[in-house]
Amino acid sequence: MEIITAKTAGFCYGVKRAVENSIEQVKKNKEQSIYCLGELVHNKKVIEKLEKHGIKFINNINEIKDENSKLIIRAHGIEKNIYKIAKNRGIELIDYTCPNVLKIHTIAEDYKKQGYYIFLTGTEGHPEVIGTKSHCGENFSLISLEKDIEKAIKNFEKTNINKLLLISQTTYSMKKFDEVRKKLEEKISKNVNFVIKNTICLATEQNQKEAKEISSKVDMSIVIGGKNSSNTRKLYEIAKEECKNTILIESKIELEETKFDNIEKIGIMAGASTSHESINEIIDFLNVK
Repeated sequence: MEIITAKTAGFCYGVKRAVENSIEQVKKNKEQSIYCLGELVHNKKVIEKLEKHGIKFINNINEIKDENSKLIIRAHGIEKNIYKIAKNRGIELIDYTCPNVLKIHTIAEDYKKQGYYIFLTGTEGHPEVIGTKSHCGENFSLISLEKDIEKAIKNFEKTNINKLLLISQTTYSMKKFDEVRKKLEEKISKNVNFVIKNTICLATEQNQKEAKEISSKVDMSIVIGGKNSSNTRKLYEIAKEECKNTILIESKIELEETKFDNIEKIGIMAGASTSHESINEIIDFLNVK
């Protein structure tokens, strides 16, 4: 059985930086409580590892009661007002927001000040989207699904603003972003100054392209990563289009009941929040089949 592993599988730069530096923070500051607001990354195994190192995960900054504590900002970023709350309470922030996400925040702030209405493509409720929304101001619409396009255009037209910016969540589907862009170009008046900035990160683009290519050549595709991870779900959807025999798993335990009869080629893909340790564990499992 041949195993084809995507070269882009596993931690991207932003996630690797956040995970490794968070562990270093705990080692250096043993006398301080280290908190993280929300999951650092969307991967259960990674979160469990970080908890073992002593990082405490919270959902609200008000859960921090002890003085002399530090708060890690996750790779997805946070809402703008959290920075003010932390400063007012004297909580030291360790900001591991992905540089690509911070770039989007800067773009949104800049265009908001210039009077642009902002469309953001992304997944409703995703931490990165929640954080980015806080930088877009009132003149803003989120486009998660195709059905959101008409509503977004109506909201934009009601404002009588003639300047529009389109940006995206870093891990959004390239295919969906292009579909939204084309439909907006068809429907938005030519009198509108329409600026398009593809803010999907390069690692996501490459990962999605490789998932499509590999899954078209194999008998079975395995996507490894957190089931609550946006970029992992996108990889699964892409692989599924090319290879009907595609599964999404978090660990090798989920493969124990899987049958590999008549499978000659298996493609391995993994989300940006999946550790290489998890990927290698599954490859080792498959190699003895």
